[in-house]
Amino acid sequence: MNKKIVAIDQGTSSTRAVLYDDNFHFLSSVQEEFSQFYPEDGWVEHDPEDILNSVYSVTKKLFLESGINPADVASIGITNQRETTLVWDRLSGKAIYPAIVWQDRRTASFCEELRSLGLEKEIQSKTGLLIDPYFSASKVSWVLDNVEGARRKAENGDLAFGTVDSFLLWHLSSGKVHKTDVTNASRTMLFNLMENKWDSDLLKLFNIPDNMLPLVCDNVDDFTDTDLFGGSINIGGVAGDQQAALIGQCCFKTGEAKSTFGTGCFVLVNTGDEMLLSKNKLISTIAYRINGKTIFGLEGSVFVAGSAVQWLRDNLNFFSNSGETEELIKSAASSSNVVVVPAFTGLGAPYWDADARGAIYGLTRDSGIPEITLATLESIVFQAKSLLDAMKKDGANFCELKIDGGMVANSWFNQELSNCLGIDVKRPKNIETTSLGAAYLAGLKAGICSDLNSLTNFWSSDQDFVPLASGTNNSLSKYKLWCKAVERTKSKF
Repeated sequence: MNKKIVAIDQGTSSTRAVLYDDNFHFLSSVQEEFSQFYPEDGWVEHDPEDILNSVYSVTKKLFLESGINPADVASIGITNQRETTLVWDRLSGKAIYPAIVWQDRRTASFCEELRSLGLEKEIQSKTGLLIDPYFSASKVSWVLDNVEGARRKAENGDLAFGTVDSFLLWHLSSGKVHKTDVTNASRTMLFNLMENKWDSDLLKLFNIPDNMLPLVCDNVDDFTDTDLFGGSINIGGVAGDQQAALIGQCCFKTGEAKSTFGTGCFVLVNTGDEMLLSKNKLISTIAYRINGKTIFGLEGSVFVAGSAVQWLRDNLNFFSNSGETEELIKSAASSSNVVVVPAFTGLGAPYWDADARGAIYGLTRDSGIPEITLATLESIVFQAKSLLDAMKKDGANFCELKIDGGMVANSWFNQELSNCLGIDVKRPKNIETTSLGAAYLAGLKAGICSDLNSLTNFWSSDQDFVPLASGTNNSLSKYKLWCKAVERTKSKF
């Protein structure tokens, strides 16, 4: 066929366009960072125009620099930061308020009110989610209540709501398509996982008109055609970033698990056709739906992972490049008991404490840049352990973990992760599995591959990390210290 696949990966801090050949070999990519805004404590926003412009820019540059044209592309796949919420005017296509990012905690008090009414079990049974500002529903409600005239316009059918994928599809189709995929829908707290539809009771609870909602599609579908890059190209695959990474890691069997270490840390395990409701403050979600068959997942979400390293780099100026951390921590004192709890925007799973804030414990006069950097990287390992321990308590069985994301280029980090978890950790040759998963979905739509099982032929390990006894004992000792620090950091004891 010799057709190419383009994957658009719209993330929290940057957007990438990636070109793959028909054997899903990486050919080239273009990436651009864009700004986050923090107008108040716990608030995180994006400029919707920045999101759109970054998508247009990287995709156009990819075509230009690679020398391909639209006729060479079999399909486009899209993957995106999930839960981030946009509300826009259907006539102009302009957002009526900045994009409220998944990390945003402004609706914490509203969510606490819902919990106090005893609604959590009902909402969890329908959506698989816990009541938290993380998800889209309370964000949409906030926009309608706080933007002048928004509720009236929404009731009149003049406004559209969507996560980032839906906003992109709208604009890539020049306003012709208002769609989303089932994985993004499952993160809104408005979608009934068992009935596979928007839930009317939840829409009433959050006071959101159903005319704002997009059509929900399978992950492989005829989403739309776009002609914004010089010719018509079909968009055939869409998935939220963590589900796309699960697909990119070929975790198609029940019990297979992956963890992505990007801006946040997200552990997702395939639970097959069973929606496993957590008793340990994890969330159930749709892993993917293809040809009408739904596969579920159990997920733990940590809000701050790689962004903590960015904080050290950009705010504290500890180093100029994140890649320097692996060498830097080698000079840290072995006796250091510095502990970092990176709760910059609250604590995610399994704590769900929106009001907690970051803290550093155990500082002495000997503490310096290496020790704080080491403790920050350790904190990301420890957060992942807390998620995996909770998953085991919920009955998810796995003996290895596939990892991806920018942080796993650090081999020290991967070995420490294996030591702390006590299981094998596998880093794939292509650590950017989020874009690869989107490419797989587009490839399925284009007929480049026949089914999911055929995709396993494209996955290969770059390096396996096996627990080391000496490192495990030290890591678990430090983990216990970190858990005590978390208890001290919580907003409620």
